[in-house]
Amino acid sequence: MLGCLVLGWVPVSMGSLTSSSSAFSSSSTSSATTRVSASSFGDPTMYEAFWREAGERAAAVIPGWWGMSYFSNAGGLCWYLEPELEREVRRVHRLVGNAMADGYHLVVGTGTTQLFQAAMYALAPTSTDRPVGVVSPAPYYSTDLLLSGYYRWAGDANAFHGDHGGENIELVVSPNNPDGAIREAVLSSDSGKGKAIHDLVYYWPQYTPITSPAAHDIMLFTMSKLSGHGGTRLGWALVKDSDVAKKMVYFVYGSTIGVSKDSQLRAAKILGVVSDAYEPGPGDGTQLRLFDFARRRTGERWRALHAAVAATGTFSLPDEITGYCNFTKQTVAAYPAFAWLRCYKDGVEDCAEFLRGHGIVARGGEQFGGDARCVRVNMMDRDAVFNVLIQRLSSIT
Repeated sequence: MLGCLVLGWVPVSMGSLTSSSSAFSSSSTSSATTRVSASSFGDPTMYEAFWREAGERAAAVIPGWWGMSYFSNAGGLCWYLEPELEREVRRVHRLVGNAMADGYHLVVGTGTTQLFQAAMYALAPTSTDRPVGVVSPAPYYSTDLLLSGYYRWAGDANAFHGDHGGENIELVVSPNNPDGAIREAVLSSDSGKGKAIHDLVYYWPQYTPITSPAAHDIMLFTMSKLSGHGGTRLGWALVKDSDVAKKMVYFVYGSTIGVSKDSQLRAAKILGVVSDAYEPGPGDGTQLRLFDFARRRTGERWRALHAAVAATGTFSLPDEITGYCNFTKQTVAAYPAFAWLRCYKDGVEDCAEFLRGHGIVARGGEQFGGDARCVRVNMMDRDAVFNVLIQRLSSIT
């Protein structure tokens, strides 16, 4: 196996690389009491337990000679897209039924962070001397990366009055980060001046009922939210219009000259393992099922969080969302990847600061265009960290 790199469940934090065994060892859970601050981020390490159990069936072997060219399909629209990845992306969408993949162009990026930029670049008008406004209903996800002469952050979509004759780009995140709400575009696109980018990275059955296949003009997805592989840094866009897709590819070319083929091969392998477990085949019937695992784990965590919140009498959570899921064929509750926690304690105006005093670091609501009495809490960390979070939260009175 000389000259090959073997990748499977590799931990996000690999620590020292002084030996092969230490490189792939689990991060110590003894530091969970100090790492509870990670609850303010979106590191999806909850999935590590699943991929450890999956073992070699999820390993991707990469020969040293493979993938040396910049090109994967020189004649294709997305010329750096590996055929194996395209096949598995379209397959998993057909399996789950969360998005129309057939008839759409597939554009791959280094996570949805790059794809957001690529989509805004593709949609922004070039015939103006001012950047187009980019909006999203509050509470909205971070907008720190909106740095361009083509577009600028213009705030809450609900309060947007338009400029450039009403032109705008709306970011529609559904389920929403940070509060898990199901959303549609707020601003009208009837005039052709309003354009939307749909961030559907949490529209998977472990987080929310799959009610219908989405069929928007631009739809973004990422490995970190589907399978937990944040370190793979790979996302994709399903794009209806070929000209928009070409501009997005041009942006990716200009910023990173494509996307790592190693990441694409690993993502294709992971997606294949996910789909194989739900489709008839020659398996022995013992395949691990990712969506089942994640729904069980997130359900347990949300029940624990609701119990902790009820015990304190100090906090509240959004109302639970339920619906019929076409994938599971049953009515299910939504289990968002983040909790939007509101503090009602007298005298507390800044919930993030209040929680910090109890050893919990969370992102304050004002960072999302919301109320400072709210915070976003990550539900997807390792068990040890999440358990400490629940213990500390339960102790608050």
